[in-house]
Parts: sequence; C-alpha cells; structure tokens
Amino acid sequence: MMKNLTFSFLALVTAAVAYAADAEGLSGKWSVHTSAAGRENDQTCEFAQKGADLTGNCKSQRGTVNVTGKVDGKKVTWTYKSESEGGMVTVVFNGTSESATKMSGTVLAVEYSVEGEFSATRAN
Repeated sequence: MMKNLTFSFLALVTAAVAYAADAEGLSGKWSVHTSAAGRENDQTCEFAQKGADLTGNCKSQRGTVNVTGKVDGKKVTWTYKSESEGGMVTVVFNGTSESATKMSGTVLAVEYSVEGEFSATRAN
C-alpha cells in the first residue's frame, strides 16, 4: 500500500513539474527569421507566456510592435499589426514549438494575402 501511495505521489509531482515548465515554456527572447514573397526579415521577440496566453513585443528595423497570441500544447500562434509601405498590415504566425529552443511554421500578411515561413530560436 505504501509503495503504491509513494508511486502515485511521485507521478503526480512529476506531472505538476512538467506542466509548470510547459506553462511558461516560451517566455524569453527569441530570434525570429521570416521569408515571404522573396523578402527576408529578422526580428527579436520577447515573449511572456502565462498558461495558454502569449504576450510581448517584437523589434525589427521598422520598430517595435506589441504581440498577442496563444499556446496550445506544441502549437503556437501570435499576431501583431505593423506599418508597411502600403499601410498597416496584420501579421499572423502559426507554428509548432519543436523544442525548448526552436519553433517554426507559417507567417501571413493578412491584408496582402502573402504567406511565407518563419523559424525562431531562443536568444541568449
């Protein structure tokens, strides 16, 4: 009986620690590279994850934008509005967290229907 209780307790603690690590897993600085419509862009994003919510900002040569998004398991999405040559554009990232230091997926400039790819690595 004691052995089963100890095993159950350890399983519960392990699950709780794993959940706590995943709950804030994307928080921190990320180097994000995008490629869309023949254009390459690099930016540094600083994310704060609280549960399923993702907030923060991304900085590039064009300035700093505020980010909002969601995390669902390994799936991650974030969105921001930015100034472009043609006016304001909504940029949507849909990706997968491949590890604690890497994610990748698609990026869409909504108003122009331009889709590309992104890759991101955790910055030091």
